[in-house]
Amino acid sequence: MPTYDYRCDANDRVIEVSHRMSETLSTWGELCARAGIEPGDTAPEAPVHRLATGGNLVTSTSLGSGTAPSCCPSAGGCCSNGMCGL
Repeated sequence: MPTYDYRCDANDRVIEVSHRMSETLSTWGELCARAGIEPGDTAPEAPVHRLATGGNLVTSTSLGSGTAPSCCPSAGGCCSNGMCGL
């Protein structure tokens, strides 16, 4: 699931949470519930807005899967310029 940064103007905090792309959080209470944190002194109905971020890229190495195998067989069957099968 993608992660998003939300900012609350009432307390000037930025919180990162994960949720579906189709979902949007609109209040501090919703954001705190999703993040698993206490709202503290900020009113739960205080508005929050999603920040425009560059997005998060998940790669096989960041998941602990290691590097992807080579496309060339170890027996030396690689084609020049990577144009095999075309």
